[in-house]
Amino acid sequence: MNELQEIVTFEELRIARASLPEPVGFVPTMGFLHEGHLSLVKRACEQSASVVVSIFVNPTQFAPTDDLDAYPRDLERDRELLREAGVDLLWIPTPEEMYPPGFQTWVEAEKITKPLEGAKRPGHFRGVTTVVAKLFNAVQPQMAFFGQKDAQQVAVIRRMVRDLNMPIEIVASPIIRERDGLAMSSRNTYLNEAERQAASVLYKSLLAAQSAYKKGERSADSLRRVMEGIITDEPLARLEYISCADYDSLEELTVVSGKTLLSLAVYLGRTRLIDNLVFG
Repeated sequence: MNELQEIVTFEELRIARASLPEPVGFVPTMGFLHEGHLSLVKRACEQSASVVVSIFVNPTQFAPTDDLDAYPRDLERDRELLREAGVDLLWIPTPEEMYPPGFQTWVEAEKITKPLEGAKRPGHFRGVTTVVAKLFNAVQPQMAFFGQKDAQQVAVIRRMVRDLNMPIEIVASPIIRERDGLAMSSRNTYLNEAERQAASVLYKSLLAAQSAYKKGERSADSLRRVMEGIITDEPLARLEYISCADYDSLEELTVVSGKTLLSLAVYLGRTRLIDNLVFG
C-alpha cells in the first residue's frame, strides 16, 4: 500500500508533484467519497504511475441560495479510503488558498453551459471551469478522471480542455449505481426513507426511453414523453427538466441519430437528483 502524502498549499504541491512518476492521473473531488468516487480512483491507479486526488468543496459553483456549509463532509473517512486505494498524493486546498484576496480571473465556456444544469444553476459552470482549470494547472496531470453521472460537467470540461489546448486526456467512467438503479451521489444522504424508495424512478425512466429506442423509436419528443410519463406517475417526484440531446454539443434533438445523451433532474422532497444514460 502506498504511503499517502497530504498537502494543502500550491507550493507544497509543486514540490511533491516534481517527484511523482509519470504519467500522473488526477481525480478532483469535493470529498464525502462513495463507491462512485472510488471507481474513478481505482481506474486512475490502473492507468497511471501516480495518482493525485484533490478534496475541495468549491464555493464558486454554489448558488447564493445553496447551503454550502450543509454539504456533507467526512475528511477522516476520505483519508482512510484513499490510503487503502493506493493514492499517492492528497491535496486539500483551502478556499483562501484557491481564491486569495482580490481574485478576479475566471474561465468560462459559453454555449455548452447554457442548457440543462446551466439553465437551472446560473454561474455554476463558471465556478466549475475556473476551479478545474486551476487544479489542472497546478497538478499537471496527463489524465483526469470524472464520473459520467455529471454528464454536462464532463462535456464542459472536455470543451475547455480542447479550447485551451490543455495536454490532458479526460476519462469519463460509468455511473456507479445502487442495487435499485439509483446513481450514487453524496446528495442521496438527504433523502428520507420514502423519498429514497421513490428515487429509483429516475433510472426507470431512462431505461424505459432506452427500451423504446431499441425498439426503433427515433423521435426525441417521444423519448422525452416516455420519461416524463414515468416520473409524473411517482407522487413524490417533481420533474425539473428532461433532455434528449447530442452527446457532444448538448443541443436538443428532434430526431435521434448518433451518440445521444438522455438526462433529467428531479426533486424528491427538497433533494435535487440528476441522472443520465448514453446510447447510440
